[in-house]
Amino acid sequence: MNAYIFPGQGAQFSGMGLDLFEKSAKAQELFQKANAILGFSITDIMFEGSAEDLKQTRVTQPAVFLHSVILSKVLGDDFKPDMVAGHSLGELSALVANNVLSFEDGLKLVYKRAMAMQEACELEPSTMAAVLGLEDEIVEAVCAETEGTVVAANYNCPGQLVISGDIKSVEAACESLKERGAKRAMMLPVGGAFHSPLMEPARKELAAAIENTTFNTPTCPIYQNVSTFAVTDPEEIKKNLVFQLTAPVKWTQSVQNMIKDGAKSFTEVGPGKVLQGLVKKIDRQMETASASI
Repeated sequence: MNAYIFPGQGAQFSGMGLDLFEKSAKAQELFQKANAILGFSITDIMFEGSAEDLKQTRVTQPAVFLHSVILSKVLGDDFKPDMVAGHSLGELSALVANNVLSFEDGLKLVYKRAMAMQEACELEPSTMAAVLGLEDEIVEAVCAETEGTVVAANYNCPGQLVISGDIKSVEAACESLKERGAKRAMMLPVGGAFHSPLMEPARKELAAAIENTTFNTPTCPIYQNVSTFAVTDPEEIKKNLVFQLTAPVKWTQSVQNMIKDGAKSFTEVGPGKVLQGLVKKIDRQMETASASI
């Protein structure tokens, strides 16, 4: 069985998507549609903008989404997933590729999500940190013991967990984690505490938008960040998507469940190869590849 996986924020790079635009009339049509929906020329920023330009949340999220989704659309009959999953933002890319959401609705939700997260970040100074070389249970225990808001946010692969919260608490947790034997506990250059309770204002805003959007039955199961198991019911997909902003991304557990359910290969659809690296760390035997036209 073939699993297709979709990357999240952080996979962007200068010039992303230009090859698709140049090679495919279908891609050109979808990129131009995206410019019209967003009300600004995201293609100019993707194709010619600097890394700094691409780092703004309002640009990053739609840019990564568009690269992934348009690639899946131009693959045509070569895109044949038996199951899909996306890392954080990538879950919305997976839902469009999997025919749960239309291209237009998916892009509108991504932009709404980006703006809501940006606003939530501005309410309280917050951040994230990567913790390497410790068992999940130790990281969770240290977060629970630390004053303020700090939680496990991204279960990326065994021995790699990202924590999220207010700046003071994340810094304090990093010190404690180093004392407990972490190889590294380093602050990440992100705009805020994604996948933590501090994203509650964004969750509420996105929930209203999700409620007013049509979700169809997927063409194959999606393994969502919140539940980690195969989901095909549109109402359940909606519910999990709402909670995703404040809940951890359980990527390790999702990939393990996909393998348990028969995945033999993982194809990453979109910019970069980060997810392929994580899959290999979860199960060395797995075949991985990048989708390309």
